Amino acid sequence: MKNKKRPRSKKPAPYLTYEVTESKELFPFLREVLENRSRNSVKSILTRGQVSVNDRIQTQHNYMLEKGQVVKILKNKEAVKQEVFIGMSIIYEDEDIIVIDKEAGLLSIATKEERRQTAFHQLMDYVKQENPMNRIFVVHRLDKETSGVMVFAKSEKVKRKLQDNWKDIVKERTYVVLVEGKVPKEKGYIVSWLKESSTHKMYSSRVKNDGLRAATRYRVIQSNQQFSLLEVELETGRKNQIRVHMQELGHPVVGDKQYGGGHRRILGRLGLHAKALALYHPRTDKLMFFRSDVPTSFYHKSK
Repeated sequence: MKNKKRPRSKKPAPYLTYEVTESKELFPFLREVLENRSRNSVKSILTRGQVSVNDRIQTQHNYMLEKGQVVKILKNKEAVKQEVFIGMSIIYEDEDIIVIDKEAGLLSIATKEERRQTAFHQLMDYVKQENPMNRIFVVHRLDKETSGVMVFAKSEKVKRKLQDNWKDIVKERTYVVLVEGKVPKEKGYIVSWLKESSTHKMYSSRVKNDGLRAATRYRVIQSNQQFSLLEVELETGRKNQIRVHMQELGHPVVGDKQYGGGHRRILGRLGLHAKALALYHPRTDKLMFFRSDVPTSFYHKSK
């Protein structure tokens, strides 16, 4: 007797489907069909583009539905792949870390003036979609006007491992910097000791141990009489280290008013970009390399 072939189980649809039975605004409709969700959760689902009406993504809360239309809601696990962020994107993610590409203008973490529109807050919302108990932990920061690669941890344990062993785990931190003037030396190495004032501004001292040791290597990529484009590698990772060292070099970062720079209108931002980060994975010890494309405006101004 031949064995009967078992019918293959169908893969569940990645979305929930509802047919509209009466005219109604979209948000109240979603509140009805997703009755087990909180108001904020439903609002997030709509804002993130998880809802489509007749196969067209709809984010307008007061969009008027008509009888017979079909509303589809992308499930959270599927939406994870299609998350829409403001001012950032995910480069890499696994169960331990999330690596992002941050745009200039986005805060890494909250301040007194801005608490929600930050990389941290967006990632926290993102991981909670899969499980409300999930959390994100800050490993390091980029200034608001600095763009590029940033890494976050998904647990306190991973955060501690990365921070406590940062010098050994991180093998490369490379920035591209647009500075004022023509830098005469093709390559350079700057070492000083940094200390912070009561107004949170960093100062550089050449007196040994008069602050925290900071070491920066740089090479000129290209330059003209007005601007130079540098590739900078951090041997240490002190607060505002590159900005202070560029000022000390006599070629402050473009747009960096705090540390002697001007030309704010040239870029409309700080001329500082975190191009690459290489680190050993905190769980597997595998060397991983992440990079972010350098803004084309940096190249154009230094030609």
